Amino acid sequence: MARASRPERPSGQDFEAELARLQVATADGGSGGLSMLLSPVLRLVREHLGMDVVFVAQFVGENSVFRHVEARPGRRVMAVGEACARERSYCQRVVDGRLPPLERNVPAREDFSRLPTFDFPIGSYLSVPLRLQGGRIYGVLCCFSFAPNEDLGQRDLRRLEMAAQLATRLIEELGT
Repeated sequence: MARASRPERPSGQDFEAELARLQVATADGGSGGLSMLLSPVLRLVREHLGMDVVFVAQFVGENSVFRHVEARPGRRVMAVGEACARERSYCQRVVDGRLPPLERNVPAREDFSRLPTFDFPIGSYLSVPLRLQGGRIYGVLCCFSFAPNEDLGQRDLRRLEMAAQLATRLIEELGT
C-alpha cells in the first residue's frame, strides 16, 4: 500500500520550543477567550504531527461535544458544537482502554473493521484524555489523518500529551 505524501513536519525541538512559547503566552489567560488561546496549540499539533484534523471534545453525558477543531484547509469534517455518541468514538475507547492511544494504520487492523464507521476515513490517530485537577476527565485531545501514517511514534504521543497538559490548564482557567 502506497503511503500518502505528507508535508514536511517541523522538528521535535521546534515543537517543544513553540509549545513552551505558547505556555508563556497563555500563562495569564490573555485577553482572548479559550478558543483564541487554544487555536495555535491545536494548529501546532496538527502541523507537527502531519494530521488532517485535531480537536478537543468534551464528554457531556453520553455525548462527545466538539469544542475546538483545527483542520487542514479543505479537510474539515466536524464543526465546533457538533456532537456524537461517546460510545461511537475511538476517543472514548482510548480513554477506557479498549483501543491504544496511537494507531498508525487503522485500515490494516482487522479488529478495527468492527468499529463504527464515519463519513470520512480514519487512517491513523492519536488520542489522550484531558484530565482535570482532582482526576475528573473533561474529554479528549485527539487528532487523525485520513491516510495511514507509519511515521507516528511514541515521541508524537508524548508531544500530544504535552499539548493536552496545556489545553487542560487553559480549560481549567477559562472554562469550556
